[in-house]
Amino acid sequence: QVQVVESGGGLVQPGGSLRLSCAASGDMYLHNYVMGWYRQAPGKQREVVATITSVPTHYADSVKGRFTISRDNAKDMIYLQMNSLKPEDTAVYYCKLQYAAREIWGQGTQVTVSS
Repeated sequence: QVQVVESGGGLVQPGGSLRLSCAASGDMYLHNYVMGWYRQAPGKQREVVATITSVPTHYADSVKGRFTISRDNAKDMIYLQMNSLKPEDTAVYYCKLQYAAREIWGQGTQVTVSS
């Protein structure tokens, strides 16, 4: 069974940093598939934060220059390094694996930016 599991969320002060991790499992060819980070703030729609194939392919305008997505194919993991965090970055962050025609979502990890 293909699945993804996120970790690394928490509470951080404005201007601080966090790194999120997402571990994929269940197929030996997962490195061939697009993965990404999405987030959903209370009362808002889920939005894409960043996506990656073998290299980063997309960043939302709101995170460019502050967030960096990366991938370790040997471990079937992706990461999201978040710097200069702002209160508006507060959301549940989800990892997604685009597995052929299927979307595999994680359970999400809460990121709260507050003083």
